[in-house]
Amino acid sequence: MATREEEIRAFLDAAGWGNAMRAPLAGDASTRRYERLGGPKGAAVLMDWPRVPEVPLPSGQLSYSQVAHLAVDCGPFVAIGEYLRRLKLSAPEIYARDLDAGLLLLEDLGDAAYGTLIDAGRGPGGEPLDELYRAGIDALIALQAEDAPRRLPLGDGTEHVVPSFDDSVFRAELDILLDWYFPVVLGREASADLRAEYHALWSELRPVMDAGPSSLFLRDFHSPNIIWLGARTGIARVGLIDFQDALIGSRAYDVVSFLQDARRDVPVAREEAMLARYVSHARADLAGFDEEEFRAAYAVLGAERALRLIGLWPRLLKRDGKPQYMAHMPRTMEYLRRNLVHPALAPLKSWLDAHVLGASPALSGGSGTLLRSL
Repeated sequence: MATREEEIRAFLDAAGWGNAMRAPLAGDASTRRYERLGGPKGAAVLMDWPRVPEVPLPSGQLSYSQVAHLAVDCGPFVAIGEYLRRLKLSAPEIYARDLDAGLLLLEDLGDAAYGTLIDAGRGPGGEPLDELYRAGIDALIALQAEDAPRRLPLGDGTEHVVPSFDDSVFRAELDILLDWYFPVVLGREASADLRAEYHALWSELRPVMDAGPSSLFLRDFHSPNIIWLGARTGIARVGLIDFQDALIGSRAYDVVSFLQDARRDVPVAREEAMLARYVSHARADLAGFDEEEFRAAYAVLGAERALRLIGLWPRLLKRDGKPQYMAHMPRTMEYLRRNLVHPALAPLKSWLDAHVLGASPALSGGSGTLLRSL
C-alpha cells in the first residue's frame, strides 16, 4: 500500500508539478495540511486532506462535526469554491484534484492576509484599511444577491448538499459557553436550571436571528481567512480561502464575523461606517432587505457568536493547551457588550449580568490578568 507521501508525489507528477519545490504552510486545527509549491509553472498550494474515519460513538449519537455540519473531506471546498468563482469572487482556482485521495492543487493567493495588513495599518500598496473593509462588504453583498444554493455540483456527477444553520448547530454553539467558561473561568459547573434558562432565552431570540431572506454564508469570513489581491479590481480583490463549512442562514452572519473580528480590533467608528455601507448597498441590491430587521439580527448573531467564542477560548486553554487564544477574550467581551445594547437582547443581558459578566474575573488588565486568576 502506498504511503501518503507516495500518493502526493504521484498526484503532483500527474498534474505536471512533480519537480516543484515544496515548503510547508501553516495549517489549522483540522486534519488539513498545506504546502506551497514553486517551480517553472509558478506558484501553487497543495491541500492535503485525507478523510479521517469518525470516532465510533454510542448508537444514536452524532459526532461534533456532524452536529455542527463541518466538512470532513475536500468535496465541499471544491463545490463551494467553484460556485464562488462563478460569482466572480476570488476563491482559489483548482489546478488538479483527486477527491478520493483528498488532494487538491490550488491557486496561490499569496500572503497578504487581512490580519497581517490590519497589523501594518495599510494594504501592501499603501491602500487605507477602509478600502479593504469596503471591498469585503461589497464581496458579501455580491454573495448575498444570489439565491441560497441548496445543492452544488462537484464535477464528478455528485453534489454537495449545503446544510442550513439549523437547531443542531445553534444548540451546540450555545453549549460551548456553559461547558467551558463556567467551569474554567467561573470555577463552577452550569446547573441544569441555568442551562434551561439560557437555552430558553435563546429560543425566544432565534426568530430575530432568522428573520429575512436566507443566503449562503461562509462562516469564517474574518481576517485570517481573507487575502487582499490589490492587483485585481472590484470584489475580485477579496481572496477567500476558508469556506468549506459554509451554511445557509442569516445574511447578518458573515457581516458580524467580518466587523466583529475576534482576532483583530475593529474600532466602533469603522464598524458603524461599514455597517452603513452594507445597509446602503443592501437596500439597492438585496431583495427583501429590511434595515431594522437586519440590525436586530446582526446584534443577536453578534452576541451569539461572541458568547460561543467566550467559551471557546477557555476550551482551547484547558483542553488543548493553547493559552495564547485567551488574548482574544477582552476583545470578544467588548464585542458582546456592543451587541447587548440592542433592545432585543435586554432579557439576555440581565441573565448574563447575573450569572456571567458580574461574576467574571476583571478583564481590565488584559488576558494576562485573567490567566493569572485561573
